[in-house]
Amino acid sequence: MFAGTSVDGACQRLTASFQRAKRELDPSLPACDFFENLEENFALPNGVWNLNDLKELGRRRKICPYFVARYAVNTASIVVYSYHYILDPKIAELISKDFTRKTCVVFDEAHNIDNVCIESMSVAITQKNIDRAAGELVRLDEAVQQAKRENAARLQEEYEKLVEGLRKAERERANDERLANPVLPAEILNEAIPGSIRTAQHFVLFMKRFVEYLKHRLRTKQVIIESPAAFLKDIQDRMCIERRPLRFCAERLDNLSKTLEFGDGTELWALTQISTLATLISTYSKGFSFIVEPPEGSNQPVMTLSCLDASIAIKPVISRFQTVVITSGTLSPLEMYPKMLEFDPVIMASLTMTLARPCLSPLVVSRGNDQVAMTSRFEQRGDVAVIRNYGNLVLEMDSLVPDGLVVFFTSYTYMEAVIAVWYEQHIIDELMKYKLLFIETNDALETSVALEKYVEACDSGRGACLFSVARGKVSEGIDFSHHLGRCVIMLGIPYVYTESRVLRARLEYLRDQFGIRENDFLTFDAMRHTAQCMGRVLRGKTDYGLMIFADRRFSREDKRGKLPRWMQEYMEQSHINLSIDEAASIARRWLILMAQPFTKSDQLGVSLLTAEMLNEKTMKKFERVVERTD
Repeated sequence: MFAGTSVDGACQRLTASFQRAKRELDPSLPACDFFENLEENFALPNGVWNLNDLKELGRRRKICPYFVARYAVNTASIVVYSYHYILDPKIAELISKDFTRKTCVVFDEAHNIDNVCIESMSVAITQKNIDRAAGELVRLDEAVQQAKRENAARLQEEYEKLVEGLRKAERERANDERLANPVLPAEILNEAIPGSIRTAQHFVLFMKRFVEYLKHRLRTKQVIIESPAAFLKDIQDRMCIERRPLRFCAERLDNLSKTLEFGDGTELWALTQISTLATLISTYSKGFSFIVEPPEGSNQPVMTLSCLDASIAIKPVISRFQTVVITSGTLSPLEMYPKMLEFDPVIMASLTMTLARPCLSPLVVSRGNDQVAMTSRFEQRGDVAVIRNYGNLVLEMDSLVPDGLVVFFTSYTYMEAVIAVWYEQHIIDELMKYKLLFIETNDALETSVALEKYVEACDSGRGACLFSVARGKVSEGIDFSHHLGRCVIMLGIPYVYTESRVLRARLEYLRDQFGIRENDFLTFDAMRHTAQCMGRVLRGKTDYGLMIFADRRFSREDKRGKLPRWMQEYMEQSHINLSIDEAASIARRWLILMAQPFTKSDQLGVSLLTAEMLNEKTMKKFERVVERTD
């Protein structure tokens, strides 16, 4: 299996314009037939095209499916892709630059959109990255010296372009509303690259000094947290490096790599990261924090330029497009998102679900049969009685729920500790009598195998229980529809690890800039991940599933009220603050009710439109169109 960067690099080596120009002089050089066979004006036939369809088209026509998709993006009526492609400024400039202002942008499954915005604008540099960047600089310097000897005119041409043409080109670029906003704001793009880094040799020397400075910063024995302004003052005092040339490092490296024909995207990977850090930290004086963490245990030292303000990444999208929709089945509470993303919503609505039967049953189990409270609070989570009660709850549901059962823990560490105690208490042995047991791990391959076998066990009728972790792979991207998930249990409230220095810096920023209290944000974050875990079990109107919230804190309105509206509506008052036996009794009766025959006709007029209702709505819509036309 090839890494993505290796595949990209190999593609660039065959398809870059300078490589194709060389091939015209020397036809023996390797080429990509799939790329060469693709005509630039190739029109994709009308229809809905997914990745498999494009790959099949590529095989059949001997054309590159990737470039087919790239060309089709600008002519398609609807484009579905990851919202990293429009939030990450480097990717957006390549993929989304030709979208018009009237484009309607929909962020679906956007419950974590603030985290995606922050990740797209943050950079982490380790000692390994710096060592690799130093090696890349050596190769870059050698390429510059070789170009001086063999083709000095090319470097001179690039220099002249930077001196004379950059200002005009970037001004046109900033004024073109079709282009996505890049990393740099327009007022900086209108400036010319400073003379101190215009020549290739000067830029290489400049980057060597910057890398040496970063090496010095990583040698610290204590944690350092400072603002971009403090970083810039220190680098000027120590290395006489000014802010202005740092702003253009990413742009200058990109220009130079193209001039020197670095076709492989992996060759300057670490140096690109460092140049991005230089550009970001010198461009934004607010909304970022520079954090240096010394080595701890087996971990190597790391410096992080952490974006603290999610609105920095999404503001260009909101200002550029006429309509932006943010939606998710677990987007709750709604009022938190406009605060964090700093925008004024035109319409804000929380919708319920129209169901023909109560196909979800949320239960709050707050205590064991011995009346010991169940909770994952740090002070009590290690209590043997609490762990035993959690085990008894899972065992009870394991024995009465058919097919698939999914259990979520608050973290990998907590899951390992609980399973170890359950082994000693022989609870694991009892669980295995009813269902096969599978466990999610940090290893993606192991988790994929576990999921595959879990599905096989459910399909065969043997039944299976899956132990998973909130914020893990299973909680976000896996659907447990129908018999794959008849019950989901959340053991505790998945609060994020608050000792993270990056998180602490963000919490302080949210408090100071947006007035969001620390506890409010942590509770909001924990409850949205709880809702995301619970939502795995209900994937359609014919589906049904139990949702068990196993923590006494879920009985409180301040926690429960932050769940999505469609969950709260089915949480009866009598189903709150239950013991294990009470929850088992309710679940048993409800599962028998759900097992009764349920057909499409039972949903007509309630959760599905009848033919008459559909015709009536169509006629009303037609009449409104006629009125507007008149």
